Amino acid sequence: MKATSSFKKLFELLGGSRNLKLDNFPLNHLRIDSRKVEKNDVFVAIKGHTVDGRAFIPQAILAGAVVVLTETNRKSNDLKIGYIKQDDKSIIPQISVFQLSQRLSLIANDFYHSPSKKLSVIGVTGTNGKTTVTQLIAQCVKLLNEKSALMGTIGNGIYNQLEPSANTTASAIEVQTLLADFVKKQVKVVTMEISSHGLAMDRVKGLNCAATVFTNLSRDHLDYHKTMSKYAKAKWSLFSPDEKEKQVLSAGKSIINYDDKYGKRWIEKLPQVTAVSCQPKSLRQLKALNIPYVGVSMIDYHDKGAKIHMESSWGNAIINSRLLGEFNVSNLLLAIATLLTLNYPFFAVVNMACFLKPICGRMEVFHVKNSPTVIVDYAHTPDALQKALQACRIHCKGLLWVIFGCGGDRDTGKRPLMGEIAEQFADKIILTNDNPRTENEMKIIRDIQQGLHYTDNIQIITDRVQAITQTLEKAKPNDVILIAGKGHEDYQIVGKTKYHYSDQETVKRLLGVENQS
Repeated sequence: MKATSSFKKLFELLGGSRNLKLDNFPLNHLRIDSRKVEKNDVFVAIKGHTVDGRAFIPQAILAGAVVVLTETNRKSNDLKIGYIKQDDKSIIPQISVFQLSQRLSLIANDFYHSPSKKLSVIGVTGTNGKTTVTQLIAQCVKLLNEKSALMGTIGNGIYNQLEPSANTTASAIEVQTLLADFVKKQVKVVTMEISSHGLAMDRVKGLNCAATVFTNLSRDHLDYHKTMSKYAKAKWSLFSPDEKEKQVLSAGKSIINYDDKYGKRWIEKLPQVTAVSCQPKSLRQLKALNIPYVGVSMIDYHDKGAKIHMESSWGNAIINSRLLGEFNVSNLLLAIATLLTLNYPFFAVVNMACFLKPICGRMEVFHVKNSPTVIVDYAHTPDALQKALQACRIHCKGLLWVIFGCGGDRDTGKRPLMGEIAEQFADKIILTNDNPRTENEMKIIRDIQQGLHYTDNIQIITDRVQAITQTLEKAKPNDVILIAGKGHEDYQIVGKTKYHYSDQETVKRLLGVENQS
């Protein structure tokens, strides 16, 4: 493999002197995971929340690492070079770097020669809708005969060739490594989910975005951010024009959901912005803003999706969407607005929008004759659960059932809120396990029950397969069953063990279908 950089160049990227005499041997990749290290790689040993990378330096060297970067808390120790003796023949340089974790994204960007400048990177953030918006944009770009790639919850890679991802937003190094690989593969557009964790942990500081998209903001991740204001601040940092606040090298043009209270505020602060609304009453306000906009004058919902009467700064059109629910109208409009803002042809975009398919685990419909309709969705926040249930109600002629739980070792405050929402919008509630992790499963369910006032229509079946099986046996053909919380996930975490499990596989087996969406 051709070297990406050299030791001397790396030292200069870290801020070292150009005049220092150093061996100028070739380097291939930066690696934060010792298991991925190969010959002539640089191993970056930083201390994470649960694992200290310094403990894996010996394994990295054995795997072929020829340089090690470690973090120092003392500015006076910045760029000091020590040496690790591997054997009688080789000595591995170890460079101490001040604030390495915070600088890592920028270092990786420089090491890989600013790959995001050679691509149209679209960063999408928000509590809900990130996966759907990124997938819809990538689908549309593919239909317009351009090569697209994705980075996010479902996976990373070329569209329809995704490798599973550990986090919504990859590590600072992985982000730049993936982008560099996409450049080599002649990708045109990369759509990337950017989580609040990714922003707070400085994973995207070295990113040049052609566009940034905001979907919405509601309660989630307060186990990490503690307050909604801190959570909102993390999201805002993706768009902020303030050099002290911004989390990317360039935010590009911003596409903001005007229907969200945070989005409405942010629109007024941004220099290059397109406003998006799926509320017909907002059209007059959008036009008055004197900025580019995409909105709707009317939406007709039906069993197969929605007929959207769209108005925009680029023109008007009728779009027949195959996606269920008002929130998916918003997601679709955000995707369309992003492509129009990036100067894709109006008629080509709106024509392709009619062919966009539902996303894996996002309001994914399964139905056979004489059986209830089953919808699998990733909804795991109060707001997402409410919107999913409201969308299901539009298509429900009988009883609306909901099967859900809450993740263990995560924000406990949202559990009673989700119970309250389930009671308000569903007819029948089945409480089950999500990913209990190291928490007691009944403790999680009791937390959800705190938001419930009536017990007649509630059943507890902790085994998720049994919960789905028994509900399908009881429900009638005109009923709709929403299975919420896991969506695309093909695993369940109990204790510290990850077991194979999929809501989709369970439903397809019970209904006797391969796939219907």
